[in-house]
Order: sequence, then C-alpha cells, then structure tokens
Amino acid sequence: MGFLEDCVAVLERTPLALDGMLRGLPEVWTEADEGPETWNARVVLGHLIHGERTDWMARLEIILAHGKARPFDPFVREPAMEPGRTVASLLDEFAGLRRENLRRLGELGLGPAQLELEGMHPALGVVTARQLLATWTAHDLAHILQVSRVMAKRLRADVGPWAEYLSVMR
Repeated sequence: MGFLEDCVAVLERTPLALDGMLRGLPEVWTEADEGPETWNARVVLGHLIHGERTDWMARLEIILAHGKARPFDPFVREPAMEPGRTVASLLDEFAGLRRENLRRLGELGLGPAQLELEGMHPALGVVTARQLLATWTAHDLAHILQVSRVMAKRLRADVGPWAEYLSVMR
C-alpha cells in the first residue's frame, strides 16, 4: 500500500473504533474528563464532527484549487455543541461525515505529485497535502488515545497500587 492508502486504512476505522468504545456506555464514562478545561468523549466527538465539516477536506480542496495563494480558514477547535446531543447521535453523524469525506477523497485520485502540492496554513505557514493527510490520520489516533486515557483515569483511585504499573494513570 502507498501513503494515501495507509492513511485511509486508519481514517476509515476511526468511527468504528470510537463506536465500539462508546456506544451504549453509561454517561459516567462518556462525560468523564480530566478536570476543568478538558474534554470528555462527547466533546471529542463534537470536535471530530466539526473537523469533518470544516477542516480536512476543505483544506485539501483549497490546496488543490489555490495552492499557497489562498490561506486556509482558521479552525475553531471548540465549536459550540448542540445541547442534548446523545453520544449515539454524535457517533452516527461522525460516521456519516467520515464516509462522505473518504468517498470525496477517493474521487480526487491523488497521486504522488498532488501529495506534494503546497497550501498556506494561517499559523504554520507552508504545508503540503501529504502533511495535511498525515495530520488528519495522527489527529484521529490522538483523540482515540485521549478518550481511552480519560476513561482509564476515571478509575485512578480504584486501581490503588496498580497505578504504578499503568502509564495511563500518570
């Protein structure tokens, strides 16, 4: 497999991984966070949905159409969440948006030359399509790790001395 196929292999599994981790869990798990100004699983899902709508494919399309001539729109990391959204509805929306974005990505038929095209990030400067796709993939993995870490830390007091052997508790 090539670089793009390797990224897609992870990107297409992220909704399934999060669904398997979160669907049907009691709120004590999905609303757990690491303290003030930290995210719980529901907020992470809202953030991922926002990224599917406004970030990854939108920025890739700017690179392909305008190169460095048109900077990316700034990304709002913490968009407003609709109150009362269930984890199940967020998982469903994320999965649908991700399927659509991966379909669109596949239709672009990107080759090695397109992966090296450059765009202009408003804070980071010049970036390539390859870097954007790698970041999209790493971003997914980082949030899967974040959700796992938050859930594990909920048990910090209960694991007692075993915390010494669990790096996630540090």
